[in-house]
Amino acid sequence: MGRARTPAEAYRHFGEVDAAGTSPLYARVAVALSGSDEALRAVEDAPARRRQPPLVLAALHDLALAGRAPALADAYAAGDLDAACHAAIETLLRMSDEVAAIVGRRRVRTVDTARCAVLYPAVAEAAHRLGADAVGLIGAGSSAGLDGHLDRVGIAYDDGPVLGDPSSPVQLSPTVVGDRPVPARAVPEVVARVAVDPHPVDLADPDDARWVRACLAPDRPDRLAELEAALAVVASAPPLLLGGDPVDRLPDAVARVPEGALPVVTTTWTLSTFSPERRQRFLDRLGEAAAGRPLAWVSVEGVGVAPSIPTFGDRPASGHSILGLALFDGDSRQADAVGRCWSRGRLLSWLADG
Repeated sequence: MGRARTPAEAYRHFGEVDAAGTSPLYARVAVALSGSDEALRAVEDAPARRRQPPLVLAALHDLALAGRAPALADAYAAGDLDAACHAAIETLLRMSDEVAAIVGRRRVRTVDTARCAVLYPAVAEAAHRLGADAVGLIGAGSSAGLDGHLDRVGIAYDDGPVLGDPSSPVQLSPTVVGDRPVPARAVPEVVARVAVDPHPVDLADPDDARWVRACLAPDRPDRLAELEAALAVVASAPPLLLGGDPVDRLPDAVARVPEGALPVVTTTWTLSTFSPERRQRFLDRLGEAAAGRPLAWVSVEGVGVAPSIPTFGDRPASGHSILGLALFDGDSRQADAVGRCWSRGRLLSWLADG
């Protein structure tokens, strides 16, 4: 392994490479921070593992949105790159303690809506195979996402099916590739929504909702409109938030789903942060939680990441993810790969038999 980047190198790389194609504003600000010795010393006031550019930039944005850094807020609103660079450095130097406190307790959060287009047909397939008339959705490690609200999103697949809620403020138009169409089955009634996360984010809380907004670059109005729509969906049916390790809290989460409804646990790129041993423990805990009742696990994970889920012979790090479906019913366990997806769910290939 090569040596770790210095803070100056990390911020310059983020500006010149990571943000260059998505946020001209953050590209300029990050490079400006990389060239300021004073700013870099202020960054070093944060815990060693909490100095990443996306997190520090989000903390500065949070202070701007909260009205505590008006010059930075004005520069961001005006789209003035030079003023934004100056104000970001000034804010970081003046409020280094506040920035350190924010990054010490926060994690970068994004609300990806496209993943619902992948999860929806798999959840419907799980309910169909197990004969369920109602489901409880359990998002493991995704409290800020829409995983538990996939039924409240409108999805128009380009191969024909229109599923979900056509009146939802979140409307998706995923592309389907391959010979098999996405099944037109609807997800049955959702009677419980549970999110398990070590650091849960309550989108009904103004501070938490502001933080999620702060994790977006200020010059991405398209993404902000998407986020506001997602926040409206979550607010219409807030999930039950359970703090703690998803592995440890799985049985508790499953117990929150009423009897007679099928608990469906979803993971979307969650297990990639787990060691192989913890991934296997997650699978074992699913089996334990399923004692006495049917249970389903829908996974969207990198090739080979989700234990027991076939990979179609694909190689790891192939640039796509496998859509997996594991069913637990008494002593019976069945694990299938039902599709592939790309671009965080914007492109889907459905591969399960009809």
